[in-house]
Amino acid sequence: MKVEILYLSGCPNHVPAVARVHEVLKQEGTAAEMIEVEVKDMATAQKIGFLGSPSIRVDGQDIEPAMRGSDGFGMMCRTYIDSGERSGVPPPAWIRAALCEARGR
Repeated sequence: MKVEILYLSGCPNHVPAVARVHEVLKQEGTAAEMIEVEVKDMATAQKIGFLGSPSIRVDGQDIEPAMRGSDGFGMMCRTYIDSGERSGVPPPAWIRAALCEARGR
C-alpha cells in the first residue's frame, strides 16, 4: 500500500497531516510506503491533480471520496469539514476508511 502526502512548502498542516497518517497506520496495524510530495509550481499541481495542501492519497485515491472527480487543481491550502468543523488536517476516520478501501481492492 502506498500513502502519498502532497503539500506546499511552508504549509502549517503538512507535519500534522503526516503525524495523523502515521498514527492511523499504527492503530490499524497497517504497513504502507509513505511518500511526501512537495508541489513546487502550478504546472506540477495541474499534472498530478493537486487539490491543495495537504492532500492525502492511498494507492492513488484521495481520502475524501467527494473530491475524487474534482478538477480544482492549484497552489492553495486545503481544508476539510468534519462534523461541521473546518480543519486543515483530515479526520482520522477518513484516513482509516481510505486504508480499508485500499485493502479491499
